[in-house]
Amino acid sequence: MKKSIKRGFGFGITSGIITTLGLMVGLFSGTNSKLAVLGGIIIIAIADAFSDSFGIHISEETAGKSKKSVRQSTISAFTTKFLTALIFIIPIIFITLKLAIIINIILGLILLSIFTLRITKKKKIRHLFEHLLIAIIVITITYFVGIGINNLFV
Repeated sequence: MKKSIKRGFGFGITSGIITTLGLMVGLFSGTNSKLAVLGGIIIIAIADAFSDSFGIHISEETAGKSKKSVRQSTISAFTTKFLTALIFIIPIIFITLKLAIIINIILGLILLSIFTLRITKKKKIRHLFEHLLIAIIVITITYFVGIGINNLFV
């Protein structure tokens, strides 16, 4: 796999997992609405995939990469982010919201672990711990932000 595609893929998968988990957990704790969580995931799959891939595009151009490399990174980041976010819809549709959120958190942490272990060459456990810690911090903060918003406005 070309480096430009790997960069886009790596950015897309990590952003897709962490951003979508944070959004889901925050919307769940703030609304307890399946419709809100489902809509949020679809919206983030579209809007954030475009935003992130455009960010990669600008970053690669700024780094002086070739047009082909820029295009490959951009498309890879968009596709990966979009599809990663959409994976989390499946449990939301078919099971209760609370159980779906739990399953999605576990799924997200497993996917992040697999990706981390595949890309790191040295200090795998250190990197795994670091990446999982970041994801857990995001999940925890968004959970309490959702509760806070619910308490303030409902």
